[in-house]
Amino acid sequence: MRKLSFSLLLLASLLFIAPISYAQDGTAESDTTEMVEDADTATVEEVAEPEPEPPAALEVDEVEEVVEQPSFHQRVKEKFIEGGWEFMGIVLLCLILGLAIAIERIITLNIASTNSKKLLSDVENALNNGGVDEAKKVCAGTRGPIASIFSQGLTRVSEGIEMVEKSIIAYGSVEMGRLERGLVWISLFISLAPMLGFMGTVIGMIAAFDAIQAAGDISPQIVAGGIKVALLTTVGGLIVAVILQLFYNYLISKIDGIVNQMEDASISFVDLLVRNNVGK
Repeated sequence: MRKLSFSLLLLASLLFIAPISYAQDGTAESDTTEMVEDADTATVEEVAEPEPEPPAALEVDEVEEVVEQPSFHQRVKEKFIEGGWEFMGIVLLCLILGLAIAIERIITLNIASTNSKKLLSDVENALNNGGVDEAKKVCAGTRGPIASIFSQGLTRVSEGIEMVEKSIIAYGSVEMGRLERGLVWISLFISLAPMLGFMGTVIGMIAAFDAIQAAGDISPQIVAGGIKVALLTTVGGLIVAVILQLFYNYLISKIDGIVNQMEDASISFVDLLVRNNVGK
């Protein structure tokens, strides 16, 4: 009887303890699972968290590339070649020859300029001190057309004042012609250069229309070549004409000034001879 009671008590204890152990094991397993899940969630959150963007790189100022521009001489050379050497070469020759003559005339006219008042004073002193021969030496030692006119007048002193005046007028015309020497060529180049440019223009237009006819179509690329040549030759001729025209006008004004000075000096020279009783 005691054995049966003890067996029943043991069985009841086992039945009572087993659920508690199972509950405790379940709770532990649940706690472990929750801890694992929490750890996984944290890991996922850490992985999912976006990485901080790296600091933006400092913007570097872009250095503009310095493109070497062609010089003025190179541009002129290119345009000269594009305009065609046939007409541009002739236009350039007109410029060179015109400038050569203009520079020579400028040097000559500057040398021809004379201080007429000083020359008249020297001639008067020479007439008073040494006579006509001494005055001739003064004129021979002075450069310029005014001194040449005085020298020519002194050679005719013995024939009277009227012959001196006629000699001065005639020789003054000769000196004026010498001063204007070469200007006709500059004038020719001034007229010739734009005419050559216009001729190049016409020829360029003809070439453009020939290209259109050969292609059978009006294309800007076909027409541009001939028109470009035409315009460049025209511009070249006009530039040459403008440059030479400036030199020409300067030379004309310089010659006019020297001629006026010659006329005033000649009148004063005749008055000087009359005042000193020379040529009577």
